[in-house]
Amino acid sequence: MPIKFFYLLQKLTETIKGSYLKKCMNVCVLLILAALLTACSSNSSASADNGKQKEAQNNKAESDVKMKVTLLGTGSPIPSIKRFGASTLVEVGGEKLLFDAGRGSTIRLQQLGIKAGEIDKLFLTHLHHDHTVGFPDLLITGSVPIPSMGGRQEALKLWGPTGTQNMVDGFYQAYEKDVTNRQEVAKSANNGLKTKVNEFEEGVIYKNNGIEIIAFKVDHGSMKPAFGFRVNYKGKSVVISGDTTYSKNLIKNAKGTDLIIHEVIASDPEPDDESLSNTFKSISAYHSTPEQSAKVFKEIDPKLAVYTHIISLGMTDKDAKFVKRTNELYNGKVMLGEDLMTFEIGNEIDVKNQNKE
Repeated sequence: MPIKFFYLLQKLTETIKGSYLKKCMNVCVLLILAALLTACSSNSSASADNGKQKEAQNNKAESDVKMKVTLLGTGSPIPSIKRFGASTLVEVGGEKLLFDAGRGSTIRLQQLGIKAGEIDKLFLTHLHHDHTVGFPDLLITGSVPIPSMGGRQEALKLWGPTGTQNMVDGFYQAYEKDVTNRQEVAKSANNGLKTKVNEFEEGVIYKNNGIEIIAFKVDHGSMKPAFGFRVNYKGKSVVISGDTTYSKNLIKNAKGTDLIIHEVIASDPEPDDESLSNTFKSISAYHSTPEQSAKVFKEIDPKLAVYTHIISLGMTDKDAKFVKRTNELYNGKVMLGEDLMTFEIGNEIDVKNQNKE
């Protein structure tokens, strides 16, 4: 009886132990599965969070589209080492777009680290010499096949008003000896010395890579036609007034722009030389005073207005008080432009003055 009892007790113990071990194993398996599920859930959650984060970053990047605008030259026909001739560079959508090519524009480009040959698109507001005199330099210098000049491989594309083709034909006639010699030295056709002219009227004149450029007529007195431009890109925009007095068509085409680059003039009302009085009045009649510009800005409502093509007749820029006079009639943000001043247009407009850095 005791032997049988102990035998049964041993079997019972072994059975209990076996059940316990099985239970333990089952519990372990469940714990491992739970841990794996938790890890997967965490990874999924982390992936989802990362996905949301990336989406948010992409949305932010999309909403903070950058259009970079640089004032290459903010001057007038009056020679100035401080203010070069009228020229504005717009970098957007992977393209470099040059608006007007005044005196020294290629030098300012070089200061930015941009070679003349990197510019393959030029847009002219009108055909006054202070907006076009840099064209031969841009064309020829940019075509030279050495690294420091860029070595443009294709024809320079030029958009301009009626008369642009005649100007270009005249250039090739005037520089025939130079152009022919360069072709001979190269011993092959240098396409970078060619120009493809597009004469335009009002409307959309360029559309590529999400970039849209609209040309519109402005009032530059007897210089007709004269145009301004609006550059649109993914909901952001910059307007370049060109040379103009107060213009309702400018206002119509510039409404709601982020940035307006606008010309301005001021003159001494009582010059020492009385004979200059009528001359000053005549010149001022086809440009914009600070008071006229203020009226334009009020109707356009830009995020930022910046003066360029700054003309001070018989006085200094400081004495002209351009911004002060504008702010007496307009409460928005206005700046007096300087050469190499840069504006990055995103959700906000970041301003950098590279001449002072």
